[in-house]
Order: sequence, then structure tokens, then C-alpha cells
Amino acid sequence: MSMDRRKFLKIAGISSILGFGASVASATHTIWQKGLYPPQVDKNKEALTAKRWAMVVDMSKFKTEEDVKKVVSACHQTHNVPDFRNPDDSVNRKDEIKWIWQASYERAFPGQDNKYMSEHMKEMPFFVLCNHCDNPPCVRVCPTKATFKLADGITMQDMHRCIGCRFCMAACPYGARSFNWRDPLPFIKNVNKTYPARTKGVVEKCTFCSERLSEGKIPACVEAAPQGGLLFGDMEDPNSEVRAIVSNKYTIRRKPDLGTGPAIYYLIGGGDHA
Repeated sequence: MSMDRRKFLKIAGISSILGFGASVASATHTIWQKGLYPPQVDKNKEALTAKRWAMVVDMSKFKTEEDVKKVVSACHQTHNVPDFRNPDDSVNRKDEIKWIWQASYERAFPGQDNKYMSEHMKEMPFFVLCNHCDNPPCVRVCPTKATFKLADGITMQDMHRCIGCRFCMAACPYGARSFNWRDPLPFIKNVNKTYPARTKGVVEKCTFCSERLSEGKIPACVEAAPQGGLLFGDMEDPNSEVRAIVSNKYTIRRKPDLGTGPAIYYLIGGGDHA
């Protein structure tokens, strides 16, 4: 039976992907044996549920640098995010792994400024993270379904399935994903054994603390933020706080013109919540 060239190349490509995936799977199995990959947490009756999880960010609530550091540290320590700092405290941007970080207004909201905007607003740093989009382009391009969307709106990242092709990184318009160019384990100061550590060659990102939600806990960043700094809730619930703010206050989202439908809303101007 003959086989045309296109079909042959397709099969060859799949075979190479599966071959690379097998090597990654072997590496993750080794780490599981070391006790750094815990079994997946099952939801219990106390689990927090929603039709559409979303977050509201109010940077006016962050008064000090310490307020900011608490949020980043809470997220990164909870999820074993490695710190690739050099001895002089500098960071190689290529190696940097980040789940939540800060960006200037211009970088966070390109095209949404104007010449009359205050210098304070232009220079103000904003927390940025995965936007858990309604239509995430990262999901569409992942060949192994390592990136997938849950019914509650969370865009997940399965580090076991990731083969390191980085298609998701190329597709994400928010730069919300990081690639492990190096083995991250030596750069994790205090390993949290209740959450999977990663291996070299995989992509990672914020997952809205899905593992904490399954235990009835709010995301670590929200818990560590000043009161009202980061709010998390069900956008489909008309009685939720996030829904009330978005309905009654002026909020913006990152690159809304792309049609991805970000679930992170930024409260501009601060003030008391409705």
C-alpha cells in the first residue's frame, strides 16, 4: 500500500513529538519518585466553585514595596517557582520564571494611553499574570493538550504533558508563560511538597491556584494582598464582589481588541468599591 509524502511527514512529525514527550515523562516520573510530585488533589465538599472565575486588580491598595513583594512571594513560594538570581542580585531575563509580576502601564495596556494621561499613571507598575481568557490562543496551538481550559474558565497547564515545544508561548499575546531552560530544582529554596516541581524543558504559568480552590482556599496572591488589592470571584454571579465592581466602576483589560476575553480586570482610579 502506498503512502503519499504529506501523510508520511505527518506521521513522522507525530512520532518525533511522542518520542520527545516520552523522555520528559520519564524525567517527571523520576521527580515524582523523589516526592516532589504529589498526587493531584481531589475536590472536596468545601471546594470553591464558580461558573467563571475572574480577578479584579486595584493597584491603589498597594502602598508599599513590601505589599507587592508579599503577593509575588506568596505565589512563587506556593508553586515552587525558581529564583534564578545571579550573585549580584541581577536576573537573566531568558531564564526568569514568573507567574505574577509587574509591568508599566505602557507595556501592560499598549494603545490604551493618551497624551493627557498623568505621568503617575504612565509610570505606575501593574500586576500582570495569565489572563485565563475566554478564547485562549494557547489552548488552540498546544499539540499535546498540556494547555487546556476548565469549565470554570481557568486555563490550566499540565507540566506532565508539556513537551517544551513553546507553541503556547508564541501564541500568548500577554507573555504570561515561562520556559524552564535550566533545571529549576536547585533554585527553589524551600520546596513545597504539596505542589509539583517542574523539570528542565517545560512551560509553566499561573493556574489561578486551582489546587487551592479544590481545597476551599482562595488564591495565594489574593490572600497575601492588602484588603481589596486583589479580588477573586465568580463573574457570572450577579451578587459577587468582582461582578459588582466591573458593573459599577471603570475597569480595563489587557489588549481587549484581540478578542481573547481576558478574565483579569483592572480598576482604574481606585476608590471605595461599590
